[in-house]
Amino acid sequence: MKNGVVKVTRKVLPKGAVKRLESKYRKSRVKLVSARYGHPAKDLKVIAITGTNGKTTTANYLNEILKEAGKKTALFSTAVIELDGEKKLNDKNATVPLTSELQKFFRDAKDAGVDYVILEATSHALDQYKLEGVPIEAAVMTNLTQDHLDYHHTMENYAAAKGKLFASNPRIAVLNRDDEWFDYFDDIGTPGEKMTYGTNKGAETRITDVKLYKKGSEVSLEIDHQTKLKIATSLPGKYNVYNLTAAATLAYLLHIDLNSIREGIANLESIPGRFEIIETKEPYEVVVDYAHTPDALTQLLQAVRQFTKNRVILVFGATGDRDKMKRPIMGEVAVKNADRIVVTDEESYNEDPKTIRKMVLDGISNAKGDAKTEEIADRRDAIAKALSIAKKGDSVVITGMGHEVFRIVKGEKIPWNDGDAVREILVVEKPSKNL
Repeated sequence: MKNGVVKVTRKVLPKGAVKRLESKYRKSRVKLVSARYGHPAKDLKVIAITGTNGKTTTANYLNEILKEAGKKTALFSTAVIELDGEKKLNDKNATVPLTSELQKFFRDAKDAGVDYVILEATSHALDQYKLEGVPIEAAVMTNLTQDHLDYHHTMENYAAAKGKLFASNPRIAVLNRDDEWFDYFDDIGTPGEKMTYGTNKGAETRITDVKLYKKGSEVSLEIDHQTKLKIATSLPGKYNVYNLTAAATLAYLLHIDLNSIREGIANLESIPGRFEIIETKEPYEVVVDYAHTPDALTQLLQAVRQFTKNRVILVFGATGDRDKMKRPIMGEVAVKNADRIVVTDEESYNEDPKTIRKMVLDGISNAKGDAKTEEIADRRDAIAKALSIAKKGDSVVITGMGHEVFRIVKGEKIPWNDGDAVREILVVEKPSKNL
């Protein structure tokens, strides 16, 4: 009924009028649902992390730091949900919950007496006022690269949606000084404290030295131009250096002691579906990652390349009903950074998977990568193919699904997990994990 009314309204009214009606409805709904749960957010210290990539990892780093410092936390990230130490995999296939789920999460956090709530704030959630009326203690920006242009249409609109978080008067703001869009977010201004991070000499938390390894990194930071901090992390890749630096910067502004920052970051040993190395008995590595944007795929493949002696074999696709413009770009990224490519289906939603694959393959053709590419529609068969051609010293990288436990195809939820598929193909016993 509701969807039918929405469709008719959009056909009859001008776009501007529809937008105003939608905004009014969404704001009213958030207020009503918040009232139903007793306006729980007003008594909480909410930390919102936004950006194209790195939100999940930054949120999980910060969660571990705060716990190490003796704080009670509630975390809602794409991969993991945690309430006062009780952790579970996020199987909702959503970064931000529905309005009612979010308000219930706030209420549960309030009832648990947590000190901080840590959330990922997507551009969709901000544009649709899901955080309307939620007092933001701190806002963190990771980076801004192409994504969600199916919804926002332009990068300027995408940035504006993210900018709403920093225009909501957070007490603290943390910005990436190295990001291309830094000036845009810096110009928004906030009435409270603000710090920047990065390698740029003007960054207030400056990354001064980085040593990258197969299973982690060692990082030297200079905070506030005077405090030096050496940190070790189990998560590999230069991009994770930025994520931990963002978390460390905010923790510093929250007056968390340096030892808790150091130990908290060290405590985060892994995140489901984020540079997840699947343990096998094979002489090659298998990595599962959520990367689903051109920048995320680039950063991941470059990180894998650093520890791979021989070939990088990539299995990937693209999501249906999402930003179509990035599909050929991801194809080009694959050609530039992988030695062998298997293009397969991901989550097609309501779109023809053949059309999705063709757009990715067009990008591969444009980059002259046809000779090293194979198209296998069935995702299990595609993974099996990549594993069958892998030799000693190779790395098989499987992207797009990460931690997710089902795929949505033609509106149907199909049980699926990339890591489990690898284990089944190789007949490897799944290790027990205490989430």
